[in-house]
Amino acid sequence: MVVAKAGEVQSELKYDRVSEIKAFDETKAGVKGLVDARISEVPRIFHVPPDTLGETNVPIATQFHIPVIDLQGVKDDPGTRKEIVKEVLNASNEWGFFQIINHGIPVSILEEMKVRARMFFEQDDELKKQYYTRDNTKKVVYNTNFDLLTSPAANWRDSVYCNMAPDPPKPEELPEPFRDMMVEYTDRMMNLGHLLFELISEALGLSPDHLLKIDCAKGLGQLCHYYPACPQPELTMGASKHADSSFLTVLLQDHIGGLQVLHENQWIDVPPVPGALVVNIGDLLQLISNDRLISVEHRVLANSVGPRVSVASFFVTYFLSDSTSYGPIKELLLEDNPPKYRETTVIEYMTHFHNRGLAGKSALLHFRI
Repeated sequence: MVVAKAGEVQSELKYDRVSEIKAFDETKAGVKGLVDARISEVPRIFHVPPDTLGETNVPIATQFHIPVIDLQGVKDDPGTRKEIVKEVLNASNEWGFFQIINHGIPVSILEEMKVRARMFFEQDDELKKQYYTRDNTKKVVYNTNFDLLTSPAANWRDSVYCNMAPDPPKPEELPEPFRDMMVEYTDRMMNLGHLLFELISEALGLSPDHLLKIDCAKGLGQLCHYYPACPQPELTMGASKHADSSFLTVLLQDHIGGLQVLHENQWIDVPPVPGALVVNIGDLLQLISNDRLISVEHRVLANSVGPRVSVASFFVTYFLSDSTSYGPIKELLLEDNPPKYRETTVIEYMTHFHNRGLAGKSALLHFRI
C-alpha cells in the first residue's frame, strides 16, 4: 500500500482545480500571458494526469514515414491523376494522414499566413481580449482550449477560430493582424479543398463531385494555434491525443514540428516539409465512408523553443442549424458490408464532440451501430 506523505496530502487539500481554471480563464491572457509573466514552472492545471501517462508514453517509432503526395499534373494528365488517386486512397485507408506538395497555393501565401497568425497572438493583450469568448456560435473565437472547463488537463496553447464558410464574417469583423490574409487564404483553401474532395470521391469509386454534392466542402473553419515555449514541456502537451471532428482537415505547420500521428500503436512524427500541407481524414468522413477511410488520433508535443504556429483548415459546417443527415454512403454498402454508423447531423456530431472534449475515446463510438 502506498502511503502519501503529509506534504502531498496538504498539497492535494490546497489544490482547487476548478478555481484555478476559472482564475486563469478570467485573465483572458492565455498561455502567452503566463509566458510573458516569466513563469518558471507549468501551473498544475496543465499537468498531464498520471492515469493518462500510459497513453502519453506510447513508443515513438522512426521506421515509418508519413506519405508525401505530389499533386503536380493532377488536373492536366489523366494518367497522373489516376496514380495520385491511388496514393490518396492508400494513405487515407492506412494512415488517415498524408502531406501534399505542388498543391497550388504559393509558398509566399503560406509563409505570410503563419506570420499574420503569429502577429495576432503577439499583439497587445487588450486588443486580443475583445475576441476572447467560449461562445462557439460566434464567427471569431479566441481562447485557450475549447474544452478548458471540462478536460482533465489543459493544453499548452492559445487558439483563434474564424468561421469562414458558408457565411463568412464581414472583413471588419476579423482581427486586423490577419484580416486580408485570412480572406485570401480561405479562397485558396476552398479551391484546394474542392480538388481534394474530388480525388477522395474518385478513390472511393464515386463520381468526382459526389462528396461536393453532399456539402462536405460547404463549411470551412480556420483555426490558428499558438504554442509558446514551455519551461517544462515534459509535464504537459501542446494538444492532447484526439481525432478531428471534420470531414477533412488541411494543416499548415511551421518549422518547429511536434505533430505526431498514432500508427500501429506507435507515435510517428509528421516532419515539417517546406511548402507542404498536411491533410488528414476527419471523423465525419470516416463515418460516411463506412470505415473505408480512417480518422486517426494525433497529438502535438509541447516544446521549449517556440512559439510554434499552425493554421488548421477544417472542412465542416460546425454549429450551423442545418438538418442534413449524414450516414454511410449507400453506394459503398454491400450485403457483407452493412452500415456501421447511424445517421447524424453535423450539429449533433459537433455538440457531442465539444461536450466530451479532446480527452477519452473516439467520438465516433457514440454513433456506431
